[in-house]
Amino acid sequence: MNFLAHVYLSGTNQNSMIGNFIADSIKGKEILEYSPEIQEGIHLHRFIDHYTDTHPVISEGKKIISPYFGKYNAVVMDIYMDHFLAKDWQKYSNVPLTAYALSIYSLLQKNNNVLPERVQELLPYMIRQDWLSNYANFHGMEQVFRGMSRRASFVSHMEDATKVLQLHYAEMQKCFDLFFPELVIAAQNFNES
Repeated sequence: MNFLAHVYLSGTNQNSMIGNFIADSIKGKEILEYSPEIQEGIHLHRFIDHYTDTHPVISEGKKIISPYFGKYNAVVMDIYMDHFLAKDWQKYSNVPLTAYALSIYSLLQKNNNVLPERVQELLPYMIRQDWLSNYANFHGMEQVFRGMSRRASFVSHMEDATKVLQLHYAEMQKCFDLFFPELVIAAQNFNES
C-alpha cells in the first residue's frame, strides 16, 4: 500500500493520518520524538506494511510482476494497489477523491512542523502533481513511476510499470478486490486494539 491507502486506513484520526503518512521516514527511536497519537499512526503503518507483505494474495501478485521489476516488485505492487483504490474510490468513501486529497494535503501543510525533513521536501511535489488523485489514471501513474525510477538506487524498470499494469490489469484488479477488504478489516481491528 502506498500513500493513499495508508492515510485512508487511518480512518478519521488526523494524528494517525500524519503518523501513517510519515512512517517510512521514521527510523528506530525517532518514533519517541512524536506524540502518542502520531506514534499510533506510525505503528499502524508498520502493521499495514507487514500485513500486506505477508498476505498470500499480494505474494501471488508480486510473482506475476517480479520478472519485470525484481527487488522492486513490492514497491510497484503497493502503487498498483493505490491505483485500484483511487479508481474505485466511490466504493470506499462518500467524499470525492479530489476533495479527500485536498483535505490530506491541507492537514499535512498545517502540520508541516512535525513532518520529517525528507517529507517536507517531498510534499510540495506531491501536492503540485496531485499524487493522491492521480493514482486513478495512467498518466498520473506514469509520472509517479518515472520519478521513482530516477530515484531508485539500482536499475528498476519502474518507468515501464504502467505498461506492465495494462498487460496484467485483470489479474492486479483481482488481487486488489480480494485483498483490500481484508486489509480494511485488519486495520480497523488494529485501530481498536
